[in-house]
Amino acid sequence: MLRYAGRRLASAVFVVFGVTLATFLLMHLEPGNPARTVLGLRASPRAIAALERQWGLDSSLPVQLGRFLWQLVQGNLGQSYIYHVSAASLIGSRVGQTAALVGLASVFAVLVTVPLAALAAWRQNEVADHFVRGLSVVGLALPAFWFGIVLIEIFAVHLHVLPVGGEGTGILGHLEALVLPGLTASFAIAPILVRSLRVGMIEVLDAEFVAVARAKGLGEVRVLFEHVARNALVPTVTLLGLNIAYLIGSTVIVEQVFNLNGLGSLLLSSILNRDFPVVQAVTLVMGAAVVLVNLATDLVAARLDPRIRLR
Repeated sequence: MLRYAGRRLASAVFVVFGVTLATFLLMHLEPGNPARTVLGLRASPRAIAALERQWGLDSSLPVQLGRFLWQLVQGNLGQSYIYHVSAASLIGSRVGQTAALVGLASVFAVLVTVPLAALAAWRQNEVADHFVRGLSVVGLALPAFWFGIVLIEIFAVHLHVLPVGGEGTGILGHLEALVLPGLTASFAIAPILVRSLRVGMIEVLDAEFVAVARAKGLGEVRVLFEHVARNALVPTVTLLGLNIAYLIGSTVIVEQVFNLNGLGSLLLSSILNRDFPVVQAVTLVMGAAVVLVNLATDLVAARLDPRIRLR
C-alpha cells in the first residue's frame, strides 16, 4: 500500500502541473489587462506600460511561463496584483474555511446517506423506498444554492436559530456559522450517494452471510448496519471521494451565498480582477487537494475490502 501511495503521489505531480499549466495559458490568453484593471479605465498608456513592465507582463508568453515555472520550483507562488501580498499568505488565510466547509458537508452527507439508504433497501419497493427514491430525484433536480436560500429563510430569518452568513467568532461561533453552508453543500452530493448505497445494500441483502447472520438471531437493524452496509460501502466510498473532489472546486457558489471568505470566493474575485498569480496558486492548491482526496479514497476502499489489490 505504501508503494502504491508513493507511485500515485509521484504521478500526481504531473497531474497538478498539467492543471496549473492549463490555468496559466487560459488566464493569459483571455482578453483583459491586469494593469488596466488595477489602475482604472482613466489610466494613461504610460502608467499601464510601467506597471506591466514591473509585473513582467511585457515579456512574451513563453518567457512569462518559464519565469512562473522557475518560481514554482522554488516554492514561490507569486505576489498578488490586487492585495500586494504573497499568494501563499492569501491561501493560508482562506484554506481553513474551505476545508472546514468541505469536511462538514461530507459528514452531513454521510449522516443523511446511510440511514436513508438502509431504510430504502430494507423496505424495497414499499412506501419508504419510493419516498427515499423520490426524495433523491428531487435533490438531484434542484440546485444546491436554492436549498441554501430555503435554509436561510427557515432557520435564520424565521426561527433565528442560526446565522444568515459570515464566519462567526470563536470555535463554537465558527461551527455554528458553517452549519447552513455545510448542509447546503451536502445537498449537492447526498442524493447520488443515497442511490448508490441503496443499490449496493440491496445486492448484499441476498448474500448467504446475511442469511447466516439472521439465522443466528441478530436483529434486522444490526444486520443492516454491521453486515450489509459495511460490505456495500466500497462503491459508495469511491463515489464519496469523487464528490468531495467536486465540492472542493464548487464551494465558490456556497461561499458566495453565505458570505464566506474561503478559496472559492478568493478564486472568483481573482478571476474577475485578473489577478494571475492568485488564480494560478489557488488552482494549484485545489488540484493537489483533489488528487490527495482521490488517493485517500482508494486507500480507504482497500482498507474496507481486503479483496481489493492496489496496483
